[in-house]
Amino acid sequence: MTTLKFILDDLQQAKVLVIHPRDEDGAALVDHLKRLGCDVKAVWPMPASIPSDVDAVFVQVGESSAEALAPLVENVAAAIIAIVTYESPTSLKAIADLNAHGVITKPLRQLGVLTQFALARYRYSYEMRLANKVRKLEDTLKGRRTIEKAVRILTELNGLEEEVAYRQIRDQATAKRIAIVSVAESIIAANDAMRAFGMKISKPGKS
Repeated sequence: MTTLKFILDDLQQAKVLVIHPRDEDGAALVDHLKRLGCDVKAVWPMPASIPSDVDAVFVQVGESSAEALAPLVENVAAAIIAIVTYESPTSLKAIADLNAHGVITKPLRQLGVLTQFALARYRYSYEMRLANKVRKLEDTLKGRRTIEKAVRILTELNGLEEEVAYRQIRDQATAKRIAIVSVAESIIAANDAMRAFGMKISKPGKS
């Protein structure tokens, strides 16, 4: 019950943009979404851009509009629900190019709109969670490479063992209450500055 309530609350609070001709189907879709409690705005013809604050976009996919749609929704942070008149290779390709999170067919019926809307919102949310995990993993790997580079600099500069060099970086980060990667970045920046002035790092015992 809690999950169902969360889904319904999410849909009711959504800001929705409907890109559809101003005909009977378009009006019926807008009215249905408003009855669900959504904040709905309908536009036609195809807008030059999509507002950044929308949570979902219902958009009619036609053979003539497919090419224009892809760049329009490419960077939109919203669930995309494609509306198709009939199945064809062109419309299927358009759905794929849009990376649509849901699909509804015409003539539009109330039955199925809520399901596809909920599915699209779930799929979009799931994609965002995956993207966040990927970004965190990339940041972690980038930070690890930065620390490894700083450790190599310290081993060359002071002839330290890698474990000792890493411990120095960690201890300095702890003392300053900053991230280890921040200390590593400062070491790398200092090393780059020295090299920019033609100063070479020499190992102990060498001039």
